[in-house]
Amino acid sequence: MTIDIMLPFWGEPELLYRTVESVRAQSDGDWRLTVIDDAYPDPGVAEHLGRLDDPRIRYVRNDENVGIIENFRASVRLATADHLMVLGSDDLLLPGYVASLRAAIARHPEAAVFQPGVRVIDEHGAPSLPLVDRVKQRLLRPDTRSGDVEMQGEHLATSLTRGNWLYWPSLVFRADAIRAHDFRDDLPIVLDLAILLDIAFAGGSLVVIDDEVFAYRRHTESASQKAILDGTRFTDDRRFFLETARRAEAHGWRATARAARARVLARLHALTTVPAVVRHGDADGRRALWAHILR
Repeated sequence: MTIDIMLPFWGEPELLYRTVESVRAQSDGDWRLTVIDDAYPDPGVAEHLGRLDDPRIRYVRNDENVGIIENFRASVRLATADHLMVLGSDDLLLPGYVASLRAAIARHPEAAVFQPGVRVIDEHGAPSLPLVDRVKQRLLRPDTRSGDVEMQGEHLATSLTRGNWLYWPSLVFRADAIRAHDFRDDLPIVLDLAILLDIAFAGGSLVVIDDEVFAYRRHTESASQKAILDGTRFTDDRRFFLETARRAEAHGWRATARAARARVLARLHALTTVPAVVRHGDADGRRALWAHILR
């Protein structure tokens, strides 16, 4: 039961090397790693990976930079195992990740998605738990202390619509479940939530396990932060949630539709960005912010 670890890369090579070493340090060696280099202008990356001389590691380089969405598509397309993950090039697998996820797959062979426990770290690798992660982990994430939690259908869709408490780079997918859908070009910031809701609407289940086996690096500067300042995060969110509400109504999922129309946590999160948007955002960003909060 090999897990394909797909690793799109554009960024800091030293962080990538640490991510790769975290894969190689797994207590369970039944994995394959594919690094997809999005035409990063440094030949040292290929040279470094070649020196590792590990037959489980494959290096693929794009002829030109195609961006994260196309690299996510390539990750799904290039995977050959029954289960895969799309790892961030600055995140870390803790040593028991593969063993824990393979055991969870054995317990729930029909599940579409698996979410392990996650440790949040900052840019420097130090433990960190900003407000967004405290809400995710303490208020939204199901309590797994008594064992695995399996969610499906309206229950899963409503939970994720109220607040996306998942950590995309830590997820393991059943390959056929994610291949049944596509990443949306028009939703670059929430494309992870979009495809997870596609899986939920299609009847796929999510299993949450207690094992903390993943380290997620939270950056203060990110694509989502920039999208907050120029307003695209808020306009995309509102459009997506309204679309989700209509979709849920068509399925008869009233709780999901109510959660999507209310957008309570999304609005509260937007409130926390007011100081930054007022100080550093442009006029479009400020208008989009207030529309997101008040409408």
